[in-house]
Amino acid sequence: MEILFEKDINEVKLKVVKGDITQENLDAIVNPANSYLRHGGGVAGAIVRAGGEIIQRESYEYVSKCGPLPVGSAMVTSGGSLKAKYVIHTVGPRWGEGNEQEKLQKAVRSVLEIAKERGIKSISIPAISCGIFGFPPEFGTKIIVNTVLDFIKHNPNVFDEIHFIGIDNEIPNLFIKALKEENL
Repeated sequence: MEILFEKDINEVKLKVVKGDITQENLDAIVNPANSYLRHGGGVAGAIVRAGGEIIQRESYEYVSKCGPLPVGSAMVTSGGSLKAKYVIHTVGPRWGEGNEQEKLQKAVRSVLEIAKERGIKSISIPAISCGIFGFPPEFGTKIIVNTVLDFIKHNPNVFDEIHFIGIDNEIPNLFIKALKEENL
């Protein structure tokens, strides 16, 4: 894990991290999931491989009780054997389905609202929808950053620390660019 950027905003430590989200030692990590919460590939698959089958089992139990998780919504499971106590699963939009910007904003807000309700003080957020869902990474990371900044501005004293994370160079660099564009 490598911290590439750090800034305190409204008493929240914002960090851009290059590394594996499954290794984050925070209260919660965010899983960019599909509506059926089948965590087979990408970040979702890595989270289940690292955290154990309990995460997938809890996800299936949710879907069997409540139905598929709609785009823009979020739900929470335990973190299994991850360092994080919780995994907050959210369904971002697929690029080309329409109203993608609003849906991505809603997905991020849903994550932050669940964290607020649960008293989660630290969270790691990847580039939701910017992988296999095809959302343009520069646009997506900007929306994620702006939605988080807006939330912490209107919800003081909710979070202590928020990480924006990517495993390679591209996503962390785009998160840094988005943060710097906000003249923080």
